[in-house]
Amino acid sequence: MRVYVDFDDVLCETARTLSRLANELFGRNVPYEQITRFNLQRAFHLDEEQIETLMRHAHESSFLLALPPAPGAEEGLRRLAAAGHTVCIVTGRPVSTEAASREWLARRGFTSFEILTVDKYGRARGERTPDGRRALSPQEFAAIPFDAAIDDSPDALDLLAPRARCRIFVFDRPWNAAYTLAPNMTRASGWEGLTALLHAR
Repeated sequence: MRVYVDFDDVLCETARTLSRLANELFGRNVPYEQITRFNLQRAFHLDEEQIETLMRHAHESSFLLALPPAPGAEEGLRRLAAAGHTVCIVTGRPVSTEAASREWLARRGFTSFEILTVDKYGRARGERTPDGRRALSPQEFAAIPFDAAIDDSPDALDLLAPRARCRIFVFDRPWNAAYTLAPNMTRASGWEGLTALLHAR
């Protein structure tokens, strides 16, 4: 199978870390469990300048490289690869963060996975890497086939929903608790259950 695996909050604990950062920078004490909106500006009650500052910090290499892996994520990736699946890491991060994303994976022994940067949230603004690459548009991304996909973001799940032949796993997070699942979607409470579901396909 060709398996799409999201990066933030599927492979690593981004929101938990951003919760601490928002508290450090702006005194916004919003525990992870209370992040019930994917829109972090609203979740942390930030103004435009504050959310820009937060996201600037969030996309620095030092921040990204320090993100802890989600429980079971490293073992889950190893099991997928060992089972012969083709793993593709799909992220909505800016293309400028690709080197840090690759380094995060490499530090954990994952050097062969493809990384696709997709403009999942309409934020790319034409940004390009030094060698001219840019994020894929949703339309370009729709042409790339996957047998299974794992994501937590309601916006990304909406992009995936039309893929009738793709089995989509909704990685449980507080901000997707009220998300209405499409017929091709299944909830996964974490990596242990997720790999069992994938292997039971």
